Amino acid sequence: MSASRLRRVAVLVLEGAKPLDVGIPAQVFTTRASMPYEVRLCGAAPGLVTGGDGLSYHVAHGLDALAWADIVFIPGYRFPDRDDPPEAVVDALIAAHDRGARLAAISTGAFALAATGLLDGKRATTHWHYSRALAAGHPTVQVDENVLFVDEGSVLTSAGAASGIDLCLHILRGDLGVAASNHAARRLVAAPYRSGGQAQYVPRSVPEPLGERFADTREWALHRLDEPLTLEVLARQAAVSPRTFSRRFVEETGYTPMQWVMRARVDMARELLERSQRSVEQIAADVGLGTGANLRLHFQHILGTTPSEYRRTFAQGE
Repeated sequence: MSASRLRRVAVLVLEGAKPLDVGIPAQVFTTRASMPYEVRLCGAAPGLVTGGDGLSYHVAHGLDALAWADIVFIPGYRFPDRDDPPEAVVDALIAAHDRGARLAAISTGAFALAATGLLDGKRATTHWHYSRALAAGHPTVQVDENVLFVDEGSVLTSAGAASGIDLCLHILRGDLGVAASNHAARRLVAAPYRSGGQAQYVPRSVPEPLGERFADTREWALHRLDEPLTLEVLARQAAVSPRTFSRRFVEETGYTPMQWVMRARVDMARELLERSQRSVEQIAADVGLGTGANLRLHFQHILGTTPSEYRRTFAQGE
């Protein structure tokens, strides 16, 4: 794509729009000599749009801006899993896409994009808190909760608010090259490129239980992660057969007992990496994973990053 051509960016502000999600593309692509972009904030209609977190927005443009834009950003908004955007908004997004515009959703803006059907059969992501709701409401969308953003060409999605910066810098790299992207990152005081995915920013990778039948067993296991924890050991502590325990555990947590134990061990490793100077080998032994190689394998699989990279990012005092 030519670096000299002016690109038109529309930021679609929906009811309940989140302030950071609106502000990130507006600031990254704001018109300046070094950035060949023109930005317009728009809504379903010109005028006042009630936002989230106590802020509202006065937008000068309506949906006509989507017919004008080369790139349409859809910021996240409150309660995305309750109702689809107005039909006129959905139709305008589809028309913009059909005309050749790229559609880029930030955080829960992915729900509005999913409502168009343009994510059907494609990979997408959203804020980790809403990933299950997106998958449940749009089963043909391949929801990946372990990445910061997904680029499917003409439709792009990103995770929580800060990952909107990653998505915007990614678009800049594609449009204008690495130097322009790095310049924008320095201006934002942001990392030019973050490795890993949003899984490493989720408070815990152990899922919230849907029931409490085996709460005591889970608590018991959390204090014994350095010990051998097999299905039989867990079932014996719960006083049920392994088959019953496995079936009901999946019903409660969405994970098999061994998947849950592995995620709990990785979570404990995260805390030790943040709060201690113990080596990766020592931490692997502390959490029941045996070797550093084993810890690295499961850390990469669950969090999409390495223990060393995680420690550099999250260690206390850094």
